[in-house]
Amino acid sequence: MKKNTLQASFLLLILTALLSINSAAQSSKVSLSQDPKFEQLLNEKRKINVSIAANEGYKIQIYTGDSENSKRELTRFKADYGHLDATIIFHTPYYKVWIGNFKTKIDAQRHLLEIQKKYANSIIIKPNK
Repeated sequence: MKKNTLQASFLLLILTALLSINSAAQSSKVSLSQDPKFEQLLNEKRKINVSIAANEGYKIQIYTGDSENSKRELTRFKADYGHLDATIIFHTPYYKVWIGNFKTKIDAQRHLLEIQKKYANSIIIKPNK
């Protein structure tokens, strides 16, 4: 009886091992499906990256300081000069309000003369990449 139990256990062990080998096998086929909008998103991102890389122009900085005051200055500037781009940049520990993207320093200086009438501490900067 002990021999039958041992043989049955051994047979069960071999059968389990064979079944587990078969069940662990993987198929070699991989299928990938992608939403078509994903490619559109990538194209938009590429366009943005090109514009950032080509941005070697000049900007005008009208404010540097804390977050709340920079938001206030940005809102005030947009009300005064809505035709110029303006943004807030964070460089530790200050927030800075930058205006425009001027290709030449002369173009930036022309705008600076107008802007300094309301923002006396404005300066021309050339941001690093």
